[in-house]
Amino acid sequence: MPELFARRRLDQPRTPGFRVSIDPEMIGRMSERLARFLGTGKYLFWQTVLVIVWIVLNLTAVSLRWDPYPFILLNLAFSTQAAYAAPLILLAQNRQDNRDRVSLEEDRARATRTKEDTEFLARELAALRLAIGEVATRDYLRSELDRLRTDLDGRRPRKPRPSAEAVRDDHRWAET
Repeated sequence: MPELFARRRLDQPRTPGFRVSIDPEMIGRMSERLARFLGTGKYLFWQTVLVIVWIVLNLTAVSLRWDPYPFILLNLAFSTQAAYAAPLILLAQNRQDNRDRVSLEEDRARATRTKEDTEFLARELAALRLAIGEVATRDYLRSELDRLRTDLDGRRPRKPRPSAEAVRDDHRWAET
């Protein structure tokens, strides 16, 4: 007897003897498929054909009148269809909203990372510009060498360079 009471807890509801295991993801996938199908032209076409056949048979075929003129059975079928379709469509929309929310959060995180990377690269470029300002560039070296050359030329007489006209008129450079 103590074993029976040890298993049952009074602060938790009892589990029923017959349990049905329902996978919410499977129900969600099925509702999305149904919602997609209900929104297609194919579904609307076949439903329209069914309704027309239903009405024509009930108006013309005297022996097959299972739903006379006010078409109460047809209205009941549409009401039942709407009663099931609306919640399934809402379930599909909720699942899509959840996917959109996750996608939006991922996009925001990606945008934040991109912004941080861009700011990092901007800081690195600024640091490189500052570092290059302290490095000897080609133009700086050329100007320093020219200055040294003029200083050295000032100590000894320098042979003047010929002008472009003189080089052009020089017979050593003439074409033969």
